[in-house]
Amino acid sequence: MKVAVASGKGGTGKTTVATNLAWVASTCGRSVSYVDCDVEEPNGHLFLMPEWRAHQVVTRPIPQVDEAKCTHCGKCGEICRFSAIAPLDVTVLVFPELCHGCGGCKLVCPTGAIREVPREIGMLRTGHAEQIRFTSGLLNVGEAMSPPLIRQVKAAAPQADLTLIDAPPGTSCPVIEAVRGVDFVLLVTEPTPFGLNDLKLAVDMTRALGLPMGVVINRADSGDRETRRYARTEGLSVLAEIPDDRRVAEAYSRGELAGKALPSYRRVFQKLLARLEKESGQGRVRPSAMRSDL
Repeated sequence: MKVAVASGKGGTGKTTVATNLAWVASTCGRSVSYVDCDVEEPNGHLFLMPEWRAHQVVTRPIPQVDEAKCTHCGKCGEICRFSAIAPLDVTVLVFPELCHGCGGCKLVCPTGAIREVPREIGMLRTGHAEQIRFTSGLLNVGEAMSPPLIRQVKAAAPQADLTLIDAPPGTSCPVIEAVRGVDFVLLVTEPTPFGLNDLKLAVDMTRALGLPMGVVINRADSGDRETRRYARTEGLSVLAEIPDDRRVAEAYSRGELAGKALPSYRRVFQKLLARLEKESGQGRVRPSAMRSDL
């Protein structure tokens, strides 16, 4: 079972839920793979504290132009949808940060003046946190696009009974890449107007991808009840409500898992795991059922 833990906004407790679920599942006899796809600011390792076994530089291809062969026909610029290559009268400019690595410019070049060279975009790390298999990516500072790194992080994750993908916050391209192909999306939110607004965006995104989903309300007793009403109206299952507990915040500030530090919260996440397995088993869809235009 592959589950993505996502949120419409940052700061809702997404990583808290993902790391505690991974730890609880690992103590219940399941093999667990934790995949931190929040590559711009990964922090799952602060709580699970893995022992890193391997580091790998991640690259993606960008065009390199041989000016001696180039006839400045302009075909490379015409095919590029992202303006990553710009043919001028006397030279061809390449903007690596904009390049999506599709290889189109190389294919249409009539003189073979364009070849692809690797460009480093980040780091892939793998290791173990007790019984949890840990995979994480770290995007280079200033790099504009994270989906190529997220794809490689997901591909490097080992198979397990439960794979938990800690997705980036929001609803943009990095999140879509992280949740693509999972069996279930767990949306973590908070009972505030901002939390509800961004939850609605996340629900729309998940429905567009054709994926089943459920909701976790964090700090559930600290705000209004509009989030619960929305979930009920939309037919969304609220799989868990985590109270606003100072002890959890204190454990978080020390880099401790709530389930480890507070036995009562271990039971909270055990119940969430059971609900999650039940819901995903009932509503699972095949990746082929997803829309291919996203």
